[in-house]
Amino acid sequence: MMEEWASLALDTAAARGASYADARVVDVRQRELSTKNSKVGTLVESESLGLGVRVIAGGAWGFASTDRLNRRGIEKCAAEAVAIARASALAKRHDVVLAPEQAFVDTWQSPFIKDPFRISVDRQIALLLEADAEMRKVAGVTVAETGMVFRRLEQLFASTAGARIHQMKMQSGAGVVASSFAEGELQKRSYPNSFGGQHALRGYELVEELDLVGNARRVAEEAVALHKAPQCPEGVRTILLDGSQVGLQVHESIGHPIELDRVLGMEANFAGTSFLTLDKLNILRYGSEHVTVVADARLDHGPGLGTFGYDDEGVPAQSTDIIRNGRFTGYLTSRETAAAIGQKRSNGTMRAESWNRLPLIRMTNISLLPGAWKLDDLIADTDDGIYMETNRSWSIDDRRYHFQFGTEIGWEIKGGKKIRMLKNPSYSGITTEFWNSCDAVCSRDYWTLWGTPNCGKGQPMQTMGTGHGAAPARFRNVRVGVAFSR
Repeated sequence: MMEEWASLALDTAAARGASYADARVVDVRQRELSTKNSKVGTLVESESLGLGVRVIAGGAWGFASTDRLNRRGIEKCAAEAVAIARASALAKRHDVVLAPEQAFVDTWQSPFIKDPFRISVDRQIALLLEADAEMRKVAGVTVAETGMVFRRLEQLFASTAGARIHQMKMQSGAGVVASSFAEGELQKRSYPNSFGGQHALRGYELVEELDLVGNARRVAEEAVALHKAPQCPEGVRTILLDGSQVGLQVHESIGHPIELDRVLGMEANFAGTSFLTLDKLNILRYGSEHVTVVADARLDHGPGLGTFGYDDEGVPAQSTDIIRNGRFTGYLTSRETAAAIGQKRSNGTMRAESWNRLPLIRMTNISLLPGAWKLDDLIADTDDGIYMETNRSWSIDDRRYHFQFGTEIGWEIKGGKKIRMLKNPSYSGITTEFWNSCDAVCSRDYWTLWGTPNCGKGQPMQTMGTGHGAAPARFRNVRVGVAFSR
């Protein structure tokens, strides 16, 4: 049926005068589970099926969508997309020009071992409640929270150029959080990461590997112990960031500013514009020689939330150098923006949240490539510093240049040894100065492709999953302070 619906939409758009059209039929199933202090908090399962049609008519874009998947509904949707394009053409500055792309006919599926939707909700809730109970065994824990999220997305992309691409992606994620409130102060510890835990393009095997129950007590004990820890000292210090925090740093201070639609002023919602103007390409010293960052949507890079076979313009997944040994070398592009700056091809980053949203340039897997250090050796090589773990808060300006991040926990390093726990650590800086201060990155053994499931962009807002491969790294001469903890 997907093929029939897409073909009807394309035929209607062409008959109405569209010079180009593509259609996406998307079927999404999602399950969300959570617990809070021994009670089930969320238990939701939803499904969504619909079609989105994007056209060029009169040299301008038009888009419309529908969940009325019958002849009348699909023809009306396609006709509306063409009408919107013709109306948009009245205010256009120039005709839309697309970089060329081959019309692929293909099928792609993300690999997974265990389908989470074939595992009973009772079994999944039981695991969460067991982890919840382990955290609550620790005296001083105020709130114990757990969660799982699963998403199955099946999509057909078709275009008037002849593309027909069928993809199926399975996403899984899980995590736990222990919070402790005492004397007007809130401390928390999360595992394996904050803001929902770890997420990947995998099946239920990911949840089993995370061992939520086995890590729950440690997480709770650290949350309570933070109350007695000294405040993070203020000043200019050497800092080491754990891999998950490096991943978020990449997301905010590299991932968003390299989105070419922001650079060109075509998009500013939810993350602002960008300091990376076109004159900086291949010239700007973005970071030190230890900093090499790629945008890689290929499965070879890993099963990240930014992994796929083809983007939502039918462009194959690619690996693009963003920063090579510190030098800024590339943007995230679409067929339209690539053509606008004279590039021969899009690097395949257009994605939409679902069938009722227009594709936008989105981060794929924006990853800092690993270095050569062992973590213990890196700590031993640090005479005076602070090791910070697990993001708690962040703030960055609308050009992605000035930032401040807080983490859940810190460890003071003296003489190459971690000597004491620190609470409420934070650090701040300027994007290029910060990345230029990086003098060491840990090896592949410590590298994880972290999943960020909640990246927002656009109006109406779209939530998209992105991936960020990172290992612990060291940064010199960074401004360190105390984060707000109430």
